[in-house]
Amino acid sequence: MKKKYYPTIGLEIHAELKTNTKMFCSCKNDPDEEKPNVNICPVCMAHPGALPVINKKAIENVIKVGLAVDGKIADFTEFDRKNYFYPDIPKGYQISQYKYPIVSGGHLADFDITRVHLEEDTANNKHDRGDFSLIDFNRAGVPLMELVTEATTFQNADEAAKGATKFAKELQLVLWYLGVSEANMEKGEMRVEANISVSTDPKKLGTKVEVKNLNSFRSVERAIKYELDRMTQLQEEDKGSEIVQETRGWDEGKQKTFSQRKKEGSADYRYFPEPDLPKLKLHAAFDLDKMKHDLLELPMAKRARYKKDFDIKDEDVEVYINDSVLGMWFEDIAKTLDNKDKIKIASNYITTDYIGLKKANLNIGCPSAENFADLINLIAENKISSRAAKDILAMIVVKDESPLKIATEKNLLQSNDTGALKEIAQKIIDANPKVVADYKGGKEAALMSLVGQIMKETKGSANPSVTKQVLIDILKG
Repeated sequence: MKKKYYPTIGLEIHAELKTNTKMFCSCKNDPDEEKPNVNICPVCMAHPGALPVINKKAIENVIKVGLAVDGKIADFTEFDRKNYFYPDIPKGYQISQYKYPIVSGGHLADFDITRVHLEEDTANNKHDRGDFSLIDFNRAGVPLMELVTEATTFQNADEAAKGATKFAKELQLVLWYLGVSEANMEKGEMRVEANISVSTDPKKLGTKVEVKNLNSFRSVERAIKYELDRMTQLQEEDKGSEIVQETRGWDEGKQKTFSQRKKEGSADYRYFPEPDLPKLKLHAAFDLDKMKHDLLELPMAKRARYKKDFDIKDEDVEVYINDSVLGMWFEDIAKTLDNKDKIKIASNYITTDYIGLKKANLNIGCPSAENFADLINLIAENKISSRAAKDILAMIVVKDESPLKIATEKNLLQSNDTGALKEIAQKIIDANPKVVADYKGGKEAALMSLVGQIMKETKGSANPSVTKQVLIDILKG
């Protein structure tokens, strides 16, 4: 019988914080700077005698994240020196936090959170010069938040990979909503590392491997799946001892992990309190109750409200969660509509037709909520066809006008005049004896052929449902 393996995932996510200056100096924090080594000074370059000063805004940002995930905000905290030598660490150590993080505990998207702490980012290595590398120190010293989750056990590799990706996406949304980080993974503003293990006993952890260099959600999901498959195969071959506790990288081109170095433990970093920075008493320095009260509505709360108030599809909700501007526009439209059925129609047109138009032309705008709601009313009341609705929408995103005015001027209002429709229907019936015979012979599709011809004859102004009933009445008579 084949063994069942339980994957366990723990995540470490780094996010550069949005502040005007770096973590311990007054150099500009500018992730878009293209010229190398311009946002630097004696402090972030570790010149002798230069002393760091704490960026209060960065600490405030981490506290906001802690409050958003229901973590415990420390009263006492301090910074530590994390000692290791690497070319992108100008001091030969990194100022980080070890024993006293700013945030402990919390929960988000199926993962319990261990801690959230603050440190300085490293410089940026440039390995595109052939046989040598260069270092850009613009990023050195930028405030960097690190969030560490508890190890979470899943039922299978697919569930583990999707669960980890879901958490990373949700955290990115939280950072956006709080306004504390751009968290752009393509620009390295948010980086994900996954601690991965497998075991045949869900209550015991296997040998842990840390996979670094995950700079997209797709990479997170694929790297976890690959590594779990690799580790499971080693176990299946009864070579479990070959799973080495190590750090592995992710090769995007080859879509596989590769060994980098033996995994360090905390003792290897020789942590000790940073002597050049003061200890901090956060409960005295910040009004935590006010900060909690002032938090904007977060994604989880917004999802619940959208489902309760509007009862729209989950896919539509996610569109609005990920695009707050579109979400606010949708809410303005919903306020002007008088029932949930119309709100659902509005949401469907926004997430399909409007977004389709937007993809084709990024310069189009959002028509006013009132005009868009008027368009939905015309659709819901069967005053215009779906084809006419699409045409009118394409017009009002360019020039924000009354849909009723456009429908009237363009002769797009559906006709419910059964008298006029009977004359046209009789004309079409007389001209199509074979189609009529097919319908009377049991071919229901033949009726829709007649409806289509009437729609063409009326240039789309006939109400399809009324037209269909008129035809049925004549053909049965």
